[in-house]
Amino acid sequence: MRAFFDKAVPGIFVLLWSTGFIGSKLGAPHIEPFVFLTIRFALVLPVMLALAIVLRAHWPRRGSEWAHCFAAGVLIHGVYLGGIFYAIDNGMPAGISALFLGLQPLLTALLAGPVLGEKVAPRHWLGLAVGAIGLLLVVGPRIGGDTSGLSMVNVLACLAAAAGIAVGTIYQKRFVVGIDLIPGTLLQYFGALALVMPLSTLEDWQIAWTGELIIAMTWLVLVLSIGAVLLLMVLIKRGSASRVSSLFYLAPVATAVEGYLLFGETLSLVQVVGAALVVGALLIIRERRIGTRRTPA
Repeated sequence: MRAFFDKAVPGIFVLLWSTGFIGSKLGAPHIEPFVFLTIRFALVLPVMLALAIVLRAHWPRRGSEWAHCFAAGVLIHGVYLGGIFYAIDNGMPAGISALFLGLQPLLTALLAGPVLGEKVAPRHWLGLAVGAIGLLLVVGPRIGGDTSGLSMVNVLACLAAAAGIAVGTIYQKRFVVGIDLIPGTLLQYFGALALVMPLSTLEDWQIAWTGELIIAMTWLVLVLSIGAVLLLMVLIKRGSASRVSSLFYLAPVATAVEGYLLFGETLSLVQVVGAALVVGALLIIRERRIGTRRTPA
């Protein structure tokens, strides 16, 4: 059972993570971006606290451990989601946003060597390159001709999002993996909330509590912010940061398929070929375990 679970976790994570784009698409028209994230993260806290109490989780004992969880949350949840939501709310086409976020696996692989001592083999770089090409083919047709939202501010927000989750993944692997999963993730959301809540005060807090928004918020809180994120923390703990980050190439592929099934969006032959390249890239990367060198604690 344990072996089956270990093999299934990456696929389950990608499937759940990809639905975040669908949930955001449903909820975004009815609420401002940082208000959306503030409410979302605030709703996660009592659920995570209840899980920690029921499971009798062990809380971090040192202040430095609390600080590391807090900082990881700022990067992985606050900077990443804040950058994406801000850019898309200000007109950045979703396809172009996905291309910028495709930099994340490459950034993580570049940082994993010097920071974590991970040896990124040539086959891994090949897989990342093939995955980047596949991602371009998948999201390229979604870009369209409207580039009015391609402003410098939006570009910087997307780059910050990609850098946030890349650095956050490295930081999580370096400083947080020894901390109990539930309390560690709970503290991460305090860090994320500390970033997005002040930004939400710059917005009007005009919310239309439609059925779509309620469904989207419920899904994003329970399935994404709790289910998918806990799986991500497990993956980071058990595998190399660079290999885990390569899974993010699959999220836009899964989203494209979900958009086709749920919203009738087109799925061209070019996108299918791109999806096949992404899957092939992951097979290249996961064919052989990337070794790691011990780094001082």
